[in-house]
Amino acid sequence: EVQFVESGGGLVQAGGSLRLSCDAAGVTLRDYAIGWFRQAPGKEREGVACISSIDSSTYYVDSVKGRFAISKHNAKNTIYLQMNSLKPEDTAVYYCAANLMRRACPPGSLSRAYEYAYWGQGTQVAVTS
Repeated sequence: EVQFVESGGGLVQAGGSLRLSCDAAGVTLRDYAIGWFRQAPGKEREGVACISSIDSSTYYVDSVKGRFAISKHNAKNTIYLQMNSLKPEDTAVYYCAANLMRRACPPGSLSRAYEYAYWGQGTQVAVTS
């Protein structure tokens, strides 16, 4: 059974940092690009970062570029999202998922959430001003 479990969320002041983890079971990270998504109350799910399974290249949406960093540890089957300089607008539930159609992260792939599967339960991030 494939299962992604996110952790590491919490309450932090603006300007602070958090490191999210996504533990993947039943799937090999070398087979799929992995994305981090978020969903704020009343808003649609938004892709924020992606890491390629081919060469670990990364892609970010403009709103988090320079502040967030996605990485992975293949041996541990874990994906990370380091979030720095957090802003109140980063408040959301964060999810990780595998792209079943791609191993790379071409521009625009994060806007196609339907390509992703094995969504976890998410981890809540709340940033206060």
